[in-house]
Amino acid sequence: MVHAAVLHDSGRTPPYATSRPLVLEDLTLAPPGRGEVLLDLAYAGLCHSDLSVVDGARPRPVPMVLGHEASGVVAEVGPGVTDLACGDHVVCTFVPACGACPPCVDGRPALCRPGAAANTAGTLLRGGRPFRRADGQPLHQHLGISGFARQTVVSRESLVRVDADLPLDVAVLFGCGVLTGAGAVQNAARVRAGTSVAVFGLGGVGLSALLAALAAGAYPVIAVDVLPEKLALAAALGAHHTVRAGTDDTRAQIRELTGGGAETVVESVGNERVLAEAYAVTARGGTTVTVGLPHPQRDLSIPAVSLVAEERTLRGSYLGSAVPARDIPRLIRMYRAGLLPVDRLVSRHYPLDEVNEALDALRAGEVARALLDLRTTPHTPDPEDR
Repeated sequence: MVHAAVLHDSGRTPPYATSRPLVLEDLTLAPPGRGEVLLDLAYAGLCHSDLSVVDGARPRPVPMVLGHEASGVVAEVGPGVTDLACGDHVVCTFVPACGACPPCVDGRPALCRPGAAANTAGTLLRGGRPFRRADGQPLHQHLGISGFARQTVVSRESLVRVDADLPLDVAVLFGCGVLTGAGAVQNAARVRAGTSVAVFGLGGVGLSALLAALAAGAYPVIAVDVLPEKLALAAALGAHHTVRAGTDDTRAQIRELTGGGAETVVESVGNERVLAEAYAVTARGGTTVTVGLPHPQRDLSIPAVSLVAEERTLRGSYLGSAVPARDIPRLIRMYRAGLLPVDRLVSRHYPLDEVNEALDALRAGEVARALLDLRTTPHTPDPEDR
């Protein structure tokens, strides 16, 4: 039996510590099939993408074992997996890239078509759903990972091996938050030394983008958020300036600090109004990169003529526009070199049975990155919670 946090329905009213959208259950887990791997999970990060599933902004099939940012140790490999062995330390990534579809062949695995189809359906890349209740009912997989559990089965394509001496509570960050934020700076924006950068939204993704901009030698690097605590953390991490978002002079401050607008602006909030603000403070000829995921029914309004008359670029970046097998090792080397101190982004550790409380802290902006410690002593599920 495997202890896991299951989402039965989306859209419950917060606080989640009271409404409890995630329920702890003991599930059965099928052994790994062809091309699959069984993991003993160590840590899972809580991300706004998880919160978006819980609140209904990103509809996913339920019931589902939630969680898509995770690290762990290989416990068993299925047939056909020859490049991983029991005991290997791995990081999970949330797009299982097939390697053969047109985007994959073009070097854009984040846009893998079979991977996207599997994630939408709530299955593994080859269609499996390994979690089941005792009565045999299958549960859906979250983005191929389902990391809010003590064990999981994932596709080999969802894994990147890391060195065993890298702490797993640091390694976990590279599977989503760091890869998405730093990847947006490196792969999508291609930030150059001496150019100005503004980052809107200072959660784990935004702060990773900020650290990558600093590592690239950008100047000035401006941190933008509504919460003073997030701005203080950004300043401690090296941001050259901090600006309070949502005020009457937010735009004016950024334009003054950059001489008319930032050459690169990264938006990580997932809100169309914030994205419009980020676009508005981007310089002529500059690039606005968005990594947040707004509600699918929200539209963005910008001055259309600016795209041509000002040679502006507005682009999205999913999974940091990354090639995980290439970029995760590079980013880890940057961490080891002291250029990406991402361990400082971890605000709190929670046991699995406090996952709903951790979601509340994330929703309130109290944490940059909260981690579930999946190696803590299991709590006995309460049948009345189901």
